Amino acid sequence: MNYKTVESSGHRHTVNRKKSLIREIAYYKYIYLLLLPGLIFYIIFSYIPMYGVTLAFKEYDYAKGILHSPWVGLRNFEFILMEPEFWQAFRNTIIISFGKLITGFPAPIILAILINELREGRYKKSLQTIYTFPHFLSWVIVAGIIKNLFSSDGAINNALVALGFQKYSFLADARLFRPLLYISEIWKESGWSSIIYLAAISGIDPELYEAAYIDGANRWQRIRYITWPGIKPTAVLLFVLAVGNCMNAGFDQIFNLYNPLVYETGDIIDTYVYRITFLTNPDFGISTAVGLFKSVINFVLLISADRFLKAIGERGIY
Repeated sequence: MNYKTVESSGHRHTVNRKKSLIREIAYYKYIYLLLLPGLIFYIIFSYIPMYGVTLAFKEYDYAKGILHSPWVGLRNFEFILMEPEFWQAFRNTIIISFGKLITGFPAPIILAILINELREGRYKKSLQTIYTFPHFLSWVIVAGIIKNLFSSDGAINNALVALGFQKYSFLADARLFRPLLYISEIWKESGWSSIIYLAAISGIDPELYEAAYIDGANRWQRIRYITWPGIKPTAVLLFVLAVGNCMNAGFDQIFNLYNPLVYETGDIIDTYVYRITFLTNPDFGISTAVGLFKSVINFVLLISADRFLKAIGERGIY
């Protein structure tokens, strides 16, 4: 009898929760309608195309299409794991991504803090505009500027010759390719990325700065004990997302800057997939397997970064 009473009570509780949820959705129906276009977009362009992931386990046949191509199990994964070029691209992807994380992630934070410390309004806004503008240039244009500067007949080599030095092949030196990526990434994206930190700083109560100034805190102390704690949650969130995106080392940037002489240090997974898909006999099964492998690694990195930050007392994203 008691078991029946408990079961009946649990059933009523479930029904009440469903009714409450329906009433809440009905009450906020216009907000849910605003979410509908974005939801439809993701369903059509993100979730429905996921069936194409099955190509990673198939040998694609143009005549039969994706659904009717023969299954080959893990053969595509076995092929890429035995391919030396894949492991070179994988290693370069990890090194370049973490190099960008180490050099590029702090840059917008530092820039936002420096801009915030400026007192003259017009000068401050002018700098924000100047630093943000490079983001709107495509990597095709930026790569063209870099090549015009560092090519054998570029401005840098012409200046070296004028000063009595020998020309140097900057763009053909594999050792210089990664630093070139880091510097150009910082130049192009730091200003744009600093916007979110400036927004976080604007949410800090100005009275905190005034009180600290009255108590004798210098500028560095105000940054350390007021500004940084105010933007730290934002930085932590963006750090987790950046780690989870580490396997995307920047195809547009590298594709427009690299050449066969720097494959050793510049070829990443995305450019490797491009070459095996479009520059040789295309095998969509293998390229899909590489893409799926990359996505799984990204997922593992995202979860690991989130768990690590929670373990040291920070707030994660899940």
